[in-house]
Amino acid sequence: MIYRSDDTHPALVMRLDFPDGRRLGRGKIQLLDNIRNHGSISAGGRAMDMSYRRAWMLVDEMNRMFAEPVVVTQRGGSQGGRAVVTPFGNDLILRFRAMERQCRAAIQPDVEWLLAALRNEPPPTEDGA
Repeated sequence: MIYRSDDTHPALVMRLDFPDGRRLGRGKIQLLDNIRNHGSISAGGRAMDMSYRRAWMLVDEMNRMFAEPVVVTQRGGSQGGRAVVTPFGNDLILRFRAMERQCRAAIQPDVEWLLAALRNEPPPTEDGA
């Protein structure tokens, strides 16, 4: 079972918080995947309704986070530039998603127990209705 937020499953959100304050989570990994699929930082960010500036800042943050870059950019002519996810960046995507799968598998019995223990009615809203 894959845990995702929908009508029947809770969401499992994995994020690594490093001791020095740096973070790596599914948003940055999704941005890398989008850049890999679209070939540019701007298109990768747009696929997430993210501004180019925000996407560029996140890529720069990841490039500075690791000993190897995750994305390299190439200036272009009339067609514009392009961005390429490096082999290290590809490995990062694969390993992060593998860690997510391992986490889901490890907690599956406990999540199923929690789901079975939930009340059938939704919780009250803030206005008491």
